[in-house]
Amino acid sequence: MVNEFAYCPRLAYFEWVDGEFADNAETTEGRFHHRRVDQAPTRKSKQAEEESGEATIHQRSVWLSSERLGVTAKIDLVEGEGTAVVPVDYKRGKRPHTAQGAWEPERVQLCVQGLLLQEQGFACERGVLYFVGSRERVDVPFDEELLARTRERLDGMRAMTLATVAPPPLVDSPKCPRCSLVGLCLPDEVGWLRASHNGEVPGLRRLIPTNDDALPLYVQTPGAKLGKDGECLKVKDHDEVIGEARLVETSQVVLYGAVQVSTQVVQELCKRNIPLVYCSSGGWFYGMTTGLLHKHVELRRRQYAVAADRERCLQLARRFVQAKIANCRTLLRRNHRAAPDTVLQEMKNDQTHAGAVESLESLLGVEGTAARRYFSEFAGMLKEAEPGARFDFEGRNRRPPRDPVNAMLSLLYSMLAREWTVTLQSVGLDPYLGFYHQPRYGRPALALDMMEEFRPLIADSAVLTAINNGEIKQSDWFER
Repeated sequence: MVNEFAYCPRLAYFEWVDGEFADNAETTEGRFHHRRVDQAPTRKSKQAEEESGEATIHQRSVWLSSERLGVTAKIDLVEGEGTAVVPVDYKRGKRPHTAQGAWEPERVQLCVQGLLLQEQGFACERGVLYFVGSRERVDVPFDEELLARTRERLDGMRAMTLATVAPPPLVDSPKCPRCSLVGLCLPDEVGWLRASHNGEVPGLRRLIPTNDDALPLYVQTPGAKLGKDGECLKVKDHDEVIGEARLVETSQVVLYGAVQVSTQVVQELCKRNIPLVYCSSGGWFYGMTTGLLHKHVELRRRQYAVAADRERCLQLARRFVQAKIANCRTLLRRNHRAAPDTVLQEMKNDQTHAGAVESLESLLGVEGTAARRYFSEFAGMLKEAEPGARFDFEGRNRRPPRDPVNAMLSLLYSMLAREWTVTLQSVGLDPYLGFYHQPRYGRPALALDMMEEFRPLIADSAVLTAINNGEIKQSDWFER
């Protein structure tokens, strides 16, 4: 992590303190180039050493640590003869043409490895950086300047790990767009929010996230068995494979009803931080299995502190409700055959009013009023149903829903709440302590908070698409 700290202290904090890591093309390529040096080290037999007649060292993947320095490292390759050794560190790209032969993070990382070798009694005065892209070796002498800089970086890294807040992001740095954690760091956004400004429009760079190819795996067949075969998950029904999914392309696994799962699958999902979710056959969320709880305790402490502050809760709740009303209004404008201007204007007024209320109770009233206006026009977004179909809508009803449209809305809202519960817990937040929805036994209040603005964008939109495209028909329903 000393390399990451020298490159960007905020990146080192996210990876070391928060335990966050994400792959991109560069990290994947680097791991590929390290595949040989990362292999378990082997040692010559005593007979082979005696026959060679010389104490030549050529050892890959060497783990070393030092209590005095307070560091540990895995050295890609150690070369040398007798007690004089040289650490070799592999880098995926081409050699940079700089005055010192390499950038500071790589030189500091290599110097740490040299200090560890010296702690073990070896003579180590230099190191080597091997750049795979250009197939060049660059010598890095461990002079006093580099040693002092390395010790300074080590002290800074220790101080950072004791902090409760991540370091500030880099300012307008070319490093940011290529960073695998840029979507978590949000350097421009965080920097702009921390700076003082008087109504000026933020000059934010457009950062394009990589495509997330991972999708959830849903298993609904009663009596099915979920097992692992290499890097794939396989769903079997009476020894017949009825479905499979690659682990690297799986974001979560959701089991509905009486589905069996092997211990090997549970262990592998925990290792990869892929949630395993259990639901009833009707979609009722029972619970989930995940890996270890997120390490960032300070994140939860801050959540509890904000939840205890009435004013902070109101500020967040206003934004939740304003975003929800704005998205409902946008959905009406895009999908309604002829949305009444009066309703659209009233919803716009509700959005403004929601940002100025003085209490959570008043905010609930504003949200309820906007919801009634929205659902009063919901039927205008549905196409004419086939004869005899009950895809009409006369208002929102629930517990239980009394028509197919409301049944689909309730199902998707529950799925959205479950999705947010899984996501919040996986990032270290308590899904049961919210800011707008107040805590109640068994209610995922924070998940309900976060899903408010996504109700129209995801749930309502999916219902409209399924009905208007004819994907859901009257024959798909039965009534009790």
